[in-house]
Amino acid sequence: MSTNNNINPFENYSGSMNLSRPGYLLLLFGFLSVIGLLVVKLGIIGIILVFALLFGSVFLYYLFCYPIIGFYTAIALNFMLLGIGRYIKGLPLGFGIDGILVLTYIALFMNKFKKKIDWTPAKKDITFLCIIWFAYSLFEIINPEARSIQAWISGRGIAFYPLLFVPLTLMFIDSSKKLQMFFYIWGIFSLLGTLKGIMQMTMGVDFAEQEWLNEGSYKTHILFGKLRVFSFYSDAGQFGANQGYTGVVFLIYAMSQSKILSKLFFIFVGLLGIYGMVISGTRGALAVPIVGFMTYFILSKNVKVIITGVAFLAIVFIFFKYTTIAQGNAQVRRMRTAFDPNDASLQVRLDNQKILKNYLSSRPFGGGIGHGGTKAQKYLPNAFLSNVATDSWYVLIWVEEGIVGLLLHLGILFYVMIKASLIVMFKIKDPVLKYKMSALIAGMAGIMVASYGNAVLGQMPTALLIYATMAIILNTDVFEKENEQSANLLNHSKH
Repeated sequence: MSTNNNINPFENYSGSMNLSRPGYLLLLFGFLSVIGLLVVKLGIIGIILVFALLFGSVFLYYLFCYPIIGFYTAIALNFMLLGIGRYIKGLPLGFGIDGILVLTYIALFMNKFKKKIDWTPAKKDITFLCIIWFAYSLFEIINPEARSIQAWISGRGIAFYPLLFVPLTLMFIDSSKKLQMFFYIWGIFSLLGTLKGIMQMTMGVDFAEQEWLNEGSYKTHILFGKLRVFSFYSDAGQFGANQGYTGVVFLIYAMSQSKILSKLFFIFVGLLGIYGMVISGTRGALAVPIVGFMTYFILSKNVKVIITGVAFLAIVFIFFKYTTIAQGNAQVRRMRTAFDPNDASLQVRLDNQKILKNYLSSRPFGGGIGHGGTKAQKYLPNAFLSNVATDSWYVLIWVEEGIVGLLLHLGILFYVMIKASLIVMFKIKDPVLKYKMSALIAGMAGIMVASYGNAVLGQMPTALLIYATMAIILNTDVFEKENEQSANLLNHSKH
């Protein structure tokens, strides 16, 4: 007979009794001493540091237990980091996304340490396209026109983030429940972004935002005495386009929800997203809902929906192009200029593109990543490309990676859009899944067009959302398989 059955329960002891051992007591004493020293020496900063260490320890524990937490954390940081940078100076917050993505991969390896990781979900065409794009961008380091490795590092997100994030999306977002969580996190931070934007519009900017404006951003964010709302995003252009993006995706996605509270949440976030786009005063952001909803109408393959949608968009176009209704509203007045082909700002951009065309005609690989636009003045203040504004995302790619890089980039984007659209239109049978995928495709289409006017696509927070979208809309098989399994279980239970 096993002696384990004769254990006296009164002789058992809990794990906390380990503290009676000398080694554990010394460890606890040392830990408390360090905390005490931090608080005494650093005061309030020490207290903050202690809480940060405690939170970090708990976070790392759960991250290594559930690596998908790293994916969701990256989405959250994607929204917050640039805004935090206005309040905390001197820290390399830009590497925050890099850090959490690398940590997530380490957690994934450690979590599956005793057994081989199944990389099959990540073995998709979009992953290989991201590898090709990264390889080309890596080649840009030895581009003869490139002058600064620091500049390349500053622009690393162009290829480094899709290389890391697309496989993680394929590995983790493999069920409707996980996809729903992705949308909830996106929605919550977009909602916070709109609320912060409303605060800026009604109550004014705070000390850190005012300092940011004073450093030079007032030139583009205070026009005719009116603030272009930027929330905690990098600028008003990114805020407006991303909010329009959220508006399109969430209003369409809401149609896939059966629960009334979920449906109301997505509709509410979507409508506030459109409102956030309007108060940003970003003209180019108008392309997001116009192109996005038009894309959805086509994907629906419903003639009545297409006719109704086109009629609605025609009314919107006529409102801005041929009327002066609501001209007294600063945001409406500014957006109306987006429909003016003679707008002074547009002419300046076209003139800059002519200048760049002459310069790049003999440089098929561009001037090097991080070398284009005024942002490059930090590393190359006197370089030609550093003193010509790029504005457009595609112009930026053209300047930094040449016509070869631009064609490769556009090729990848259109491949994803066309293949995903064909899947939705002719392959997916489940109407709920169609709504979900159509929402993401429509949003991406809107961002792609809006990125001609502003450098939207590759900047936070739009960047990671787009990379996740590219992975999800080309991975519909896993959701269809899930639906089939649910249907089979339901049929089996009936019998």
